[in-house]
Amino acid sequence: MAPVRQPPPISSVLFACTYNMIRSPMAAGLLRHFHGQRIFVDSVGVRDGDEVDPFAVAVMEEMGIDLSRHVCKTFEELEDTSFDLIISLSPEAQHRAIEMTRTMACDVEFWNTFDPTLVDGNREAMLDAYRKVRDGLLDRIKERFPLTRGPTV
Repeated sequence: MAPVRQPPPISSVLFACTYNMIRSPMAAGLLRHFHGQRIFVDSVGVRDGDEVDPFAVAVMEEMGIDLSRHVCKTFEELEDTSFDLIISLSPEAQHRAIEMTRTMACDVEFWNTFDPTLVDGNREAMLDAYRKVRDGLLDRIKERFPLTRGPTV
């Protein structure tokens, strides 16, 4: 019986969404929080975003993750394109990621993630929508990149 080959560990991940203002910075912040010592993490958008969304900053702050210094950037502004994995969070980003990886040895995953800016309502309703996005991304990240513990003695 042939030995089972484990895929090489993922050492770099790019999260992509439409404007790099909400979903991809939140996902990058979460992955960095749990695995920042062993995985290089970056995020981009398909189109130019102005600045990180204040509601995204607020709900990430609830978890002790600071997004306030995030600078939005596009695929064209990436300094390095050698990633092991690109996770796209919007259909538009998925198309762009597939385009980018046609000539690269890089996996692409599509995590279709709700855009919380589509929710109307007061501040609390908006924050609730952003929390749902954050918590959904958190669940996906924990499932895809499980926390490993060292040996116990």
